[in-house]
Amino acid sequence: MTVKSKYQAVLDLGGKLHIKEGDVTEENGVLKIKGTAQTQYKKTYFGIKYKEIGNESPSDIVANIKVADTSVFHRDTVISGETLGKIAKQYFGNPSKYQTIFKANSDILKNPDLIHPGQELIIPNL
Repeated sequence: MTVKSKYQAVLDLGGKLHIKEGDVTEENGVLKIKGTAQTQYKKTYFGIKYKEIGNESPSDIVANIKVADTSVFHRDTVISGETLGKIAKQYFGNPSKYQTIFKANSDILKNPDLIHPGQELIIPNL
């Protein structure tokens, strides 16, 4: 199995995450990946996925992923059934961080219990 085939699921994820300016090379058994993620969340998610395959400190992959928009952690479009608590759990691992998201979106949200599908929310950097 080549290193590239070992990490093919990660390369596919890069496409789904819209990693731009991507470049993938394999040299001496090491897969080298370069690109730009739109947000820190997408970069972090990409890194988690390749560590799931290669372990916490893989020696057969090197990723140099830049972040295009460092002003936010992510931008999330609300889907039906979501709450700020669910969104906070997804991005921060803690539903009680919903207030952080509410405060970052106080220009469009007046009540943390009232969000609507289609709203684009800023997920702030912590």
